[in-house]
Amino acid sequence: MVWLEVAAGHAADRVGLNVARPLLLGNVRGQMRALLEKRLPTYAALATHRVGTDTRTPEQVADAVLDAVADLVLPTAHTGAATRTGIATRTCLEVHAETPYTVQVGPGVLDRVASLVGDTRRVAVLHPPVLRDVAGRIAGEIAAETLLIELPDGEEAKTVTVLADCWDRLAAAGFTRSDLVIGLGGGATTDLAGFVAASWLRGVRFLNLPTTVLAMVDAAVGGKTGINIGAGKNLVGAFHEPIGVLCDTDVLRTLEPRELRSGMAEVVKCGFIADPQILDLVEGDVAGGLAPASDLQTEVIRRGIAVKARVVTGDLRERTSTADRIGREQLNYGHTLAHAIEQREHFHWRHGEAISVGMVFVAEVARRLGLIDEALVARHRTLLGAVGLPVRYEAEAWPELRATMALDKKNRGDTLRLVVLRGLGDPTIAEGVDEDLLAEAYAATCR
Repeated sequence: MVWLEVAAGHAADRVGLNVARPLLLGNVRGQMRALLEKRLPTYAALATHRVGTDTRTPEQVADAVLDAVADLVLPTAHTGAATRTGIATRTCLEVHAETPYTVQVGPGVLDRVASLVGDTRRVAVLHPPVLRDVAGRIAGEIAAETLLIELPDGEEAKTVTVLADCWDRLAAAGFTRSDLVIGLGGGATTDLAGFVAASWLRGVRFLNLPTTVLAMVDAAVGGKTGINIGAGKNLVGAFHEPIGVLCDTDVLRTLEPRELRSGMAEVVKCGFIADPQILDLVEGDVAGGLAPASDLQTEVIRRGIAVKARVVTGDLRERTSTADRIGREQLNYGHTLAHAIEQREHFHWRHGEAISVGMVFVAEVARRLGLIDEALVARHRTLLGAVGLPVRYEAEAWPELRATMALDKKNRGDTLRLVVLRGLGDPTIAEGVDEDLLAEAYAATCR
């Protein structure tokens, strides 16, 4: 059962304001809103799949429906996929935040780009040098006028200078609000592309094509976009949701081992905060979890995306965390220290490497607060170490790292706020933790 979701305002626009329908007599928008509110519980109870229609053409809605039920109707054969069955299927995950969209995961899903672009007149594809050929291939498969914008590698792309250059390129090409930006690459590329789209003409549509494990599980989903400045990472940005995300697992075969290990940090994070089965799966077959496009890697990526989708659906803009309930901030587990390490290392450390150390640190904090036991702390160290990620950092760096942590986005005033666990899959916020306890936890992290 597929639920075609539509906002009341869009529904009223589609039927018209002077329509002679008995149920819509009088104030069409008001009647439509009342009908939707009355029927929503029934729709939610019956639907097995949801497809947002507000920003899609009829053809795009039809494609989204087919994608949503593809696994039930006709699995996609793909001879290049490393699977046990020889049949690789594509999974669709719906993100129901302010503007619903679909995340498609599986081999070959980049063939869906043209259907999402539709009849858009102009498309800008932002990509790193290593994906020049892929970007060119995408340009050849869509009907739109295509502007290819090559970005610096990694975090070097997330600067004011690069951002301004992208604006200049869009202006020279005559991009309007009806045009589209595509981010093709890792997390830094999708962060930058999303912010270009969010800031150009105060917001144009954009499509994410993540090509790393980390980008698929974290950066490309959820609508966070931004750049870095001298004072810290991701301090300038906006919430701007994509029209869709295509996670083509085939491209993971091109990644070097270090990049695959880094991405697994975000996957493991999702296991600690929300889906412990991820931890069981990776612990049971670490090599399989690191094997690009394998069944196991695809499954834990899908589970990680599902965690992210579920969290951002309930709290897109990080506004719902309270003393008893944590919203989107839980996705920052391990990130407070991680961002400080990245800053100190001038972004030569991979994001996932820094997160790994950050997770061990907050586990040590939680144990000293009496929230978790030593066994769960040890599980952090053991699993992250088995994946090949660092679990300690330089002891003498604490004063510098602590000063950088004071600028963390979760802070309120001068109060440091850390995401910690009360147990496996049970995150919360720890505020105003004693400075001596923090220093002790960091020292334990470095041993």
